Amino acid sequence: MRSLLRLPKALCLGLVVCLTHLGTSLADATSSKLNLIFILADDLGWSDTTLYGTTKLYETPNLERLAARGMTFNRAYAASPLCSPTRASILTGMNPARIGITAPNCHLPQVVLKPKAHDSVAPTERATVVESATRLDTRYVTLAERLAAAGYATAHFGKWHLGKEPYSPLEQGFDLDIPHWPGPGPAGSYVAPWKFPAFRERCPGEHIEDRMADEVVAWIESHKDQPFFVNYWQFSVHTPFDAKRELIEKYRPRIDPQSPQRSPTYAAMVQSLDENVGKVQKAVDRLGLASKTAIIFFSDNGGNMYNQLDGTTPTSNAPLRGGKGTVYEGGVHVPAVVVWPGVTAPHSRSDTIIQSTDFYPTILNLLGLPPTENQPVDGKDITPALKGEPFDRGPIFTYFPHNPNVPDRLPPSVTVHRGDWKLIRIFFDAGNGKHRYALYNLREDVGETHNLAGQHPELVRELDALITTFLTDVQAVLPMPNPRYKAP
Repeated sequence: MRSLLRLPKALCLGLVVCLTHLGTSLADATSSKLNLIFILADDLGWSDTTLYGTTKLYETPNLERLAARGMTFNRAYAASPLCSPTRASILTGMNPARIGITAPNCHLPQVVLKPKAHDSVAPTERATVVESATRLDTRYVTLAERLAAAGYATAHFGKWHLGKEPYSPLEQGFDLDIPHWPGPGPAGSYVAPWKFPAFRERCPGEHIEDRMADEVVAWIESHKDQPFFVNYWQFSVHTPFDAKRELIEKYRPRIDPQSPQRSPTYAAMVQSLDENVGKVQKAVDRLGLASKTAIIFFSDNGGNMYNQLDGTTPTSNAPLRGGKGTVYEGGVHVPAVVVWPGVTAPHSRSDTIIQSTDFYPTILNLLGLPPTENQPVDGKDITPALKGEPFDRGPIFTYFPHNPNVPDRLPPSVTVHRGDWKLIRIFFDAGNGKHRYALYNLREDVGETHNLAGQHPELVRELDALITTFLTDVQAVLPMPNPRYKAP
């Protein structure tokens, strides 16, 4: 399944590159460029890998091997506790509050490019919610478009969830998109038969993640002689929950009924995710590309703790509080590994706070490309952190103007992390049109069990002022007091 690149925007960007390098052939201009592979897991929580010593059930030896090649981040954050907003932030470097995609509804039929206030909430809710945009607007210059203009071959594999045509990967800078599916998860199941409209299994029982990694490897093999950008956004470990039968049975006798992680199906799904990270690594090594290929591994949000699977929740983010769909740490604190030849030291770790918005400016800088003109970027260039140098990227913000019915549910909220401190502003939840606040010292209380807002009112005001400045800067559409609120 191959399609032509949508030309107008990419062509304009390409002309800029050509003018910049006037007199230099494209081959010469790109011969020294590093390749880039961005692997994004779906719903993989911070405690779902063996990178942080938080699981006794799951097996992720290939992620450990990847981490041995580069830097593991202990304090990496998705820009949202749900998938589509984080995906948009990676491709643009902009916070979801600025883009307007703050909910994972980009598979819906209606096209909404700008968020708007939405007051259709229950009278028991003190704050209204915001109606999210449903497509990644093509007016934004994506990372794929920047790299394509610089001479890179580009391809997207796996989940997209930022809109179907004319907002698919093929209109956002990618030459190829497999399986070309706009939905929130794999079509039908992980194990064939699938229900993709134009993508079929090669054999009965084929696993979609095995197939995606095979497609990635085949494409790399055919593009190994030119710079390439692979966007391998795994379907795993999002719903629907199913896995290879033999792997489920492998984990069934290992289940500890006292452990919060006790789903054999989920453990099997994590193993398939990990095996295919390894498959891509092995291909890079076999083709002699390791020294000139950067690999980033990240997750779009925290682990799913609100569905039922095998008589329990799919996973647990303990010791973090909450999970997917909350702005508590379990919803946004995610695993992250960066392998960048000549920059990251093997077996290194960093306590620097980073966010998904940071990849866009960092990648451009490390590949020798200038910032994107006339497009704001909320992310920071974290190159010093990748080099192991002391680095403070400043506060990070998570804007989530929604109230999904999940464990540790919060009304519409926004957070700021600065150093060890995290402040949550819960819009209009204190009554009388005032916000409610929760303040945590994450170094001392990673589980967010002790709200210190009452003990540090000055710090609350200081951090809340940062939130106000941020929301103003990104021109966020904000929740409002619910005009139909009735006190219980």
